[in-house]
Amino acid sequence: MNSFSHASTSLPALGLALLAAGCVHPNMNVLLPLPERQLTFTAHNHELDSNNNNFSADGRFLCYDTRETFGPGIDRGRTIEKAEIATGRETVIYAPPFSTNELAAPGLGAVSFHPWENKVAFIHGPPLEELAARGPYAKTNRGGAEVLADGSQKLQWLDYRDVATDRDTLPGAHRGGTHSHQYSRAGRRIGCTYDDALLPQYERTVTYLELNPRAPGGATHWFAILVPVVPRGTAKAGEIERAAEDAWVDAAGTKRAFIGRVRNEDGVTYEQSLFVAEVPLDVDTTTADAGSAQRYPRPPKGVSIRRLTHTFAAGTAYASSDGKRIAYFARDAQGTMQVFVIPDNGSDRASDPRLCPVQLTHLQKIRGNSLRWYPSGDAISVVSGGGIAVVWAKPGPNFGKAVFLTAANDGQDRHEVVWSPDGRALAFNKSVPTLDANGRRELNYAAKDFTQIFTLAVPALRALFP
Repeated sequence: MNSFSHASTSLPALGLALLAAGCVHPNMNVLLPLPERQLTFTAHNHELDSNNNNFSADGRFLCYDTRETFGPGIDRGRTIEKAEIATGRETVIYAPPFSTNELAAPGLGAVSFHPWENKVAFIHGPPLEELAARGPYAKTNRGGAEVLADGSQKLQWLDYRDVATDRDTLPGAHRGGTHSHQYSRAGRRIGCTYDDALLPQYERTVTYLELNPRAPGGATHWFAILVPVVPRGTAKAGEIERAAEDAWVDAAGTKRAFIGRVRNEDGVTYEQSLFVAEVPLDVDTTTADAGSAQRYPRPPKGVSIRRLTHTFAAGTAYASSDGKRIAYFARDAQGTMQVFVIPDNGSDRASDPRLCPVQLTHLQKIRGNSLRWYPSGDAISVVSGGGIAVVWAKPGPNFGKAVFLTAANDGQDRHEVVWSPDGRALAFNKSVPTLDANGRRELNYAAKDFTQIFTLAVPALRALFP
């Protein structure tokens, strides 16, 4: 391996390209690109949506949705599918009837494998038979669904939607749309974001679903918000008006990190900061108030919110596998977006420097929301200049050192990077020409190339960071 501090004409061409791309950390290593294997080839999109866990627990399959094939967004997503890593064989997991007119339904997307069972969770808009009564797919008209990944098509609703206006919302139900359903590693809780249909005066917020046999409407989980509602434009200093970009911190699902839009101490301006919602296992989800058409919902008793940063933070706030560190995006001293890491009990106002955030990456052109932790928690991956880099995240001399596994600034738009459970493979999306049996190029509804899945066979970290 070569260090940028010794860059010269003898450095491989890729190394010079990465240097030109702005990989400026003085100890950065450059690795010649690994072979990129195209896994899928069929004429539709294969969207990984890296907010979710796309790999099956055994690492044999990847789940994905097919949004942007027949129309814009998740609205026209028609199927949930999986691809076998060894063979590339694609299997349709779920394919309900769909609308072909101007009213989109049901709308499917953002699929995630269960941490150990052979089933997946995903966004599901109004079933076709409910379209006339509910209206088309929308952020406030969707919920969470679960199906077995064996192709049997058996659907189970995770949550129940109740938008009645003549009475209180049914306890345990929501009144709008849930999104980005993420299992906790223990499997009992599912985190999600939420948009309210009955009282849209407040912004998107962070919520969760808990297994409960008394959940309404035949759903498997009880719904509750985590962040107290503050209507848009009314926040006092320190109050949160919007919460999103969330992820579980610990395996049990007792901490959910998120990015919140919070009113500053001047009572006028806002900041976007990193928070953690504390949800102890003994919290009784049924103490949440589901609200009504005139009353905002409230979190369960025992939930608390902790603020970790008081400066700008962005991106989905992912935690290391041990739950002790949270990675997020923030601006460095030059105003460039970088990845920072903070202890889960930390604060940018802590007197102990060990509890303060630390800048991890020193890269340019980082793609927003592209960071993911390596399964062991020793490193992260990030997309910089269209290239996939692995960055060492453990304290020590290698901290912040980046190794590129692909070329960068080569015109390739690699995105939605996800790790296999054992860390031996990376999967990602890339739009490339797709040909039919006669060699003709096939395109999506917008006359663009289809998104396909690619994989990399990744060496052990000790080979990348000796």
